[in-house]
Amino acid sequence: MLTAFARAFQTPDLRKKLLFTLGIVVLFRVGAHIPVPGVSWSNVNTCVQEMEDQTGSSSLFGLVNMFSGGALMQLTIFALGIMPYITASIILQLLVVVIPRLEALKKEGQSGTAKITQYTRYLTVALAVLQATGLVATARSGTLFPQCSVRNEIIPDNSIWATIVMVICLTGATILIMWMGELVTDRGIGNGMSLLMFVSIAAGFPASLWQIKQQGSLADGWIEFGVVVACGLAMVGLVVFVELAQRRIPVQYAKRMIGRRSYGGTSTYIPLKVNQAGVIPVIFASSLLYIPQLLVQFAGSNNESGWVDWINRYFTGGDHPYYIITYFLMIVFFAFFYVAITFNPEDVAENMKKYGGFIPGIRAGRPTVEYLSYVLNRITWPGSLYLGLIALVPTVALVMFQAQQDFPFGGTSILIIVGVGLETVRQIESQLHQRNYEGFLR
Repeated sequence: MLTAFARAFQTPDLRKKLLFTLGIVVLFRVGAHIPVPGVSWSNVNTCVQEMEDQTGSSSLFGLVNMFSGGALMQLTIFALGIMPYITASIILQLLVVVIPRLEALKKEGQSGTAKITQYTRYLTVALAVLQATGLVATARSGTLFPQCSVRNEIIPDNSIWATIVMVICLTGATILIMWMGELVTDRGIGNGMSLLMFVSIAAGFPASLWQIKQQGSLADGWIEFGVVVACGLAMVGLVVFVELAQRRIPVQYAKRMIGRRSYGGTSTYIPLKVNQAGVIPVIFASSLLYIPQLLVQFAGSNNESGWVDWINRYFTGGDHPYYIITYFLMIVFFAFFYVAITFNPEDVAENMKKYGGFIPGIRAGRPTVEYLSYVLNRITWPGSLYLGLIALVPTVALVMFQAQQDFPFGGTSILIIVGVGLETVRQIESQLHQRNYEGFLR
């Protein structure tokens, strides 16, 4: 693998792509440490330090903080990270199925895809403005650090002008991140947005692991540290195994005579991944479970209503059986839901029939649709259960190690890091194979 890296850097154009990608990553991490104008940096550091001493105090913003590489809790210009773009992309994927106009654009090919990408950018800007306004209001009210002694002094200036400047800075930084991600896609290695997401999550690993070591009591914390690292490596191996697992459905194409030429007669397969939905169901379920906690935050800590007490008892800590069961069932549901809207067996069967393809032993038309639906449901069950079990790892860690909700080897982070890592390795390997070099896998 090191030899392959050395050969990759010896290739001029591939070396430029790698160095350009590394440069964008460095700029991205530098921006995650520049504070937003109008924020008291010393008070933010005080609150962050107090939050690290209190287990699970940031559960409400844990997901967004993870995707921003810890920049959210430090109120830097990249505090929103790429979360607005991720949300906009998911919304557009869902709307493509619902709105006929968007579905027609998707079928137009490259021009339609470019139009949908433009809509995604506009929606990203709108979501960035909304989330930036909410973040500033949350930080100013003291809800961002509810247990901090100086939570009401994070933003000393309460004027409208200061709020507008902060919202503009946060929104502009989100647009800059989106632009950098597209630059990496065009001139670098792999998908730029996924790579920036990878960097954001990986940036928090060392601090989280070291915190587990400091909180440990056996052999000065090294035993807990070793157990967590061993469990993390085992999880990475499991995730790699499942992410690469697929059900290959054979497809045979009949020979066709067009003029004097013979076409077809080849055999291929339709690859159906076991985890067809990826990490999207986990993000959906996590986002929806944050809504009750958000309602409690806005209701106020002095509210003595019955529903507020019920949510605080069962859905705030994250370790109650009701929360765990609800989280697991929602992941399973969204896995089936997302697969159903992204993979249409009728379209696949129609395309196969159009080009003379058929599954051996299955008639074309409705029998092919029923067979594809049957196989897809069969492999979605283990995929959804696997997602649910992986996503419950942070909850188990919260109970066993008294860790925070952003446990380093949590389900969402491991799924994204492994998926993006495998895709990046494939991109570099394909570049090496084009130049007759050996790849990473021998």
